[in-house]
Amino acid sequence: ADWADELHEFPAGNYFDSRVGFVPYYQVPTAPPVQRTVQEHVALVRKGLEDAVESHLMSDVPVGAFLSGGLDSSVIAALAKRHVDELHTFSVGLAGSRDIAAARRVAAHIGSIHHEYLMTPAEVVEKLPEIVHALESFDQDLVRSAIPTYFCSRLAAQHVKVILTGEGADELFAGYDYHKTVSDPTTLHQELCRSVSTLHNINLQRVDRLTMLHSLEGRVPFLDTDFIALALTVPPELKLRAMPDGQLMEKWVLRTACEDLLPADIVWRSKEQFDEGSGTVDLLEEALAPLLQGIDLESYRTSVDGSVRSAEEALYHRILCESYARPEMILRNVARWTEDRQL
Repeated sequence: ADWADELHEFPAGNYFDSRVGFVPYYQVPTAPPVQRTVQEHVALVRKGLEDAVESHLMSDVPVGAFLSGGLDSSVIAALAKRHVDELHTFSVGLAGSRDIAAARRVAAHIGSIHHEYLMTPAEVVEKLPEIVHALESFDQDLVRSAIPTYFCSRLAAQHVKVILTGEGADELFAGYDYHKTVSDPTTLHQELCRSVSTLHNINLQRVDRLTMLHSLEGRVPFLDTDFIALALTVPPELKLRAMPDGQLMEKWVLRTACEDLLPADIVWRSKEQFDEGSGTVDLLEEALAPLLQGIDLESYRTSVDGSVRSAEEALYHRILCESYARPEMILRNVARWTEDRQL
């Protein structure tokens, strides 16, 4: 048998001992939420996040922050600015995109030294093979979100060596639309615990691989282990909360805990994926149109081993296969965002 048949990703929260194999040293807490007053939960989330950001700023090299203009990165940048006199922040997008405009407002509000880069369709097509190769995935959602991460990392690496990012808040505080379909709080809490425990094989691959591609160290304060433990003590009812208009507001407790840090319209801005707010979806539609015309999806599906969901994903799959001498070694461990989801 080929040794590659037994190749799997290194399990999260483990170290390897040559005598006994993998030894777990950390697991995401799964205990039920703790009953406190709303005010106590809000105060603890704020204090816990302040501590997490401060600890992640420890460095003997310059530290900056990604700033998409969304809630998560804006909160991290605002808290970091309290400890860094000259904080550099970075955003990317299309000219006129919502993220670019929001990031400018946040940077002006917190007083950071702000840098931005405007992507073009031609440049995305040119860099796509490098992005897919570094990501080691053909998952459509992952590749789309990796594109702005690539350009933002490249920009940041010109100024700093360490970058703070906002990953983890959606998983801890019920930030995705599918969370709103869950009516049972216990089920939602279990799903949040599960999704945090799988981040290493999905979104964190994008952050880690695309930052390190540019020799940039990415740090994720929301995923500080003490903060994870704290966030998972907050009842789901305070993460998804009905507003006066009847709409469910995701990450309510986080927004409330940090609403004094930022303009109100930023704090209560509805969530957008990094690729949507930055304009990457529109840009990709234009950039990939000529490349997708020659792809027969059904024919491609039958020619490859594994599921390919769209012509766009078939393109990424083909790029990935062309990037490696033995692509099957990579394809066996490609994570899918929907894998193991319990909802």
